[in-house]
Amino acid sequence: MQKTLLPQDQDLWDQVGHRLTWFKPYSDLFSGSFEKGELSFKWYEDGVLNACYNCLDRHLPHKKNKVAYYFEGDEPGSKQRITYQDLYDLVIKTALVLKKLGVQKGDRVLIYWPLGLEAICAMLACARIGAIHNVVFGGFSSLSLASRLDDCQAKLVMSSHKAHRGGKEIKFLNVTQEALKHTTHKPQAILTVGSTLENLEGVPCYNFEDLEKEVTGDCICEPMNAEDPLFLLYTSGSTGKPKGIVHTTGGYLAYASHTHEVVFEVGENDVYWCTADVGWITGHSYVVYGPLVNGCTSVVYEGTPLYPTPERYWQIIDDYSVNVFYTAPTALRTLKAQGDEYLAFTKRDSLKCLGSVEEPIDPNTWHRYYEKVGKCHVVVRDTWWQTETGGIMISPHKFALKQKPGAAMTPLPGIYAYVLDPQTKERITQGDGHLVIAQPWPGQARTLYGDHERFENTYYSTYPGYYFTGDGAHLDEEGHIWITGRVDDVLNVSGHRLSTAELENALDSHELVLECAVVAMNHDIKGQSPVAYVILKKDADTSSIQDVLNKWIRVQVGPLAICEKIIPVPELPKTRSGKVMRRILRKIANQEPDLGDLSTLSVPEVVIAIQAAFDKTKE
Repeated sequence: MQKTLLPQDQDLWDQVGHRLTWFKPYSDLFSGSFEKGELSFKWYEDGVLNACYNCLDRHLPHKKNKVAYYFEGDEPGSKQRITYQDLYDLVIKTALVLKKLGVQKGDRVLIYWPLGLEAICAMLACARIGAIHNVVFGGFSSLSLASRLDDCQAKLVMSSHKAHRGGKEIKFLNVTQEALKHTTHKPQAILTVGSTLENLEGVPCYNFEDLEKEVTGDCICEPMNAEDPLFLLYTSGSTGKPKGIVHTTGGYLAYASHTHEVVFEVGENDVYWCTADVGWITGHSYVVYGPLVNGCTSVVYEGTPLYPTPERYWQIIDDYSVNVFYTAPTALRTLKAQGDEYLAFTKRDSLKCLGSVEEPIDPNTWHRYYEKVGKCHVVVRDTWWQTETGGIMISPHKFALKQKPGAAMTPLPGIYAYVLDPQTKERITQGDGHLVIAQPWPGQARTLYGDHERFENTYYSTYPGYYFTGDGAHLDEEGHIWITGRVDDVLNVSGHRLSTAELENALDSHELVLECAVVAMNHDIKGQSPVAYVILKKDADTSSIQDVLNKWIRVQVGPLAICEKIIPVPELPKTRSGKVMRRILRKIANQEPDLGDLSTLSVPEVVIAIQAAFDKTKE
């Protein structure tokens, strides 16, 4: 990675910085060190601004009556129309409540609410007063919630009493209560919606509806340095412990706004809909911050694609005349499995752009998206990026209009993506290798919360001078990029990254498990699904082991992590040095006939037993 920006990039990133309104304009565009032990990146570092001001206040003189969000509830007919003025008023109330509870600049606030206006208001309210928000996806278990609470040392937890999704009730406060039983750190308070509890595990509880009646007046935006943290977001890592990604106020906000416009070209009168939950980076960048900074009208839907019927997505597109639709291949494959007849009930004539996110889109799904949903005249823009990048990095964007089904295609202007040979560490001109980024960009993560050394080792030590994405890629003869998947031990399940180490740690903690290994199996709907090979204690009942251990995983990690198959085996394939050969287990799970070189195994014959055990699960 270069230590200085190229001249053309200085102009580009300066223009990107000027997308924002600054209380104090910046004069320092970029500075940074890429040396081991001194790794740092600073963008617009002497500028002062506020993220909430850029999302709301600056739009009010001209757009206060413009719709910011059309909110569609889980049940059909549950709708809200929220203007920029409405959203501003709601955020002011929320910010005043946070201040009443003692939240100040720099405090961490953990938000464990369902996707909806309350969660968006909570994020913006934190940004307004300078607090650092950490949104936790509602599908995580109490132990996962507890680990995040302990790591970020949150001063306040915001937790809904319950919510509905797909017609099912989700009891957020129950999970929060269970999490508090396992934390070493206790927050000072819990702010709830829909609950009148006085305390939870000894922590004082406050009802938002009660407190908002007690607060009045305005809430001035806290001036924030461009490099002040805006939020933390935890993502799975190959070591098992989730990584607290830190994104800053100026660079992240500018990059989210810039990429939202460059990739989707959302016009002044367009309606945009990203289906992501705000518990993930896609929801942060392309449900909240990017669209709001750009003064966009968005749709927010709290339900699932199939509830109450599989035309729900398409009906919402018709109801709000959605022009840009951004979703995950998992959702598209789920809908594809229901057949095409549900598409016939809707028109979808308003669409002009179809986006794909969270995992590589396979060519079959791409073709259905383009041909059936977009009726062969709507552009499809697959997007590659990560929690760590803050925004989209590679896509067939407006400056690279050619489309190849399944390809990520072309880096955005100012993004220098290369494929390196993992042996020589040299750039290749065609073939397979590891994807890296060779120049800094404003949206890049600055560190891991409380663990900068891990940040350096994870992303910048494998290929010195580059940001290593952890993804494999294929560079075709025309120089276009195809993402081939993770090269570390991280699974992509329905667009959600799960650490195999985290799953293995959970399984190893069960009393019946002596040893285990988790690998990814390709899945027609989810993209990937975990498969666990387990060595059990002699008295374990193998007939019910899948149900028993998946219930354990659901509690320890969350329902997203349950295994497609749990296979009892006598041994694991290990080298003479004791390393588990997950490559072999992965090939068996995906029924690949060529298992490769087995000569390094200490007991090669164990592979036959493992194959037999796997084949037994197909009976």
